[in-house]
Amino acid sequence: MAKTGQPSTARVASTQRSLAILDVLAEEPPLGTNEIARRLGASASTTSRQLATLVEAGLVEHVAATGRYRLGILATSVLARLDVRVVAHPHLEALAAEVGETATLSVPGDPDAITVDVVRSPRYIADGSRLGRPSIAHATAAGKVMLAFDGARPARLLQSYTPRTITDPVELAAEVERVRRRGWADAFEEREVGLNAIAAPVWSSDGALAGIIALQGPIPRFGRAAARAVVPALRERAAVISSELGSQSH
Repeated sequence: MAKTGQPSTARVASTQRSLAILDVLAEEPPLGTNEIARRLGASASTTSRQLATLVEAGLVEHVAATGRYRLGILATSVLARLDVRVVAHPHLEALAAEVGETATLSVPGDPDAITVDVVRSPRYIADGSRLGRPSIAHATAAGKVMLAFDGARPARLLQSYTPRTITDPVELAAEVERVRRRGWADAFEEREVGLNAIAAPVWSSDGALAGIIALQGPIPRFGRAAARAVVPALRERAAVISSELGSQSH
């Protein structure tokens, strides 16, 4: 954590390097580490570490026969929707600083939403938030927003991650309708024990779901009352991002 109380610039820089690699691979045929590094103006060692992280996340594939890298199926499915990332990032930083919890941006995927940006809490405690991590549709706040507003359907078998995970399809349908009605979602210890989250939709100029911003934090610091107290701030930021993307319908 930076001593200023602001989100660490090192983490932001790391995320930006990862996204720059995805941008390069989206425009080029499979490339080797040195070729990617040259295009980014980065060292081969730094690029190699970033590539390893992206391969682990499923965003990049390593072609063993050639030693080169190419864009993974997961990244291909979401890159077209990543303009929202550029617009949303300053607002994630502001939310993390204002609320003191981790702020994330996800985009709709299949079958789950995909995390494409993370700004850590200035009171950072290790959690599972990372670039490329799926936001499980039925077990996370971001995933519920996707189910409510993107026309997505949950998996047939609803896996249990904690004792609080919704695994009954009827109960999940009622929860999704509640999210649709009130315009935001919460998930209290449904994906990870001891972790709560809230999420709100971000809209594109054509009225489609462009992304989902979320706040998450540990219990007891981010209990139900604390989480719900910052819903207005989260929704206000979501509305501003939507407006900057050209949305006028929400």
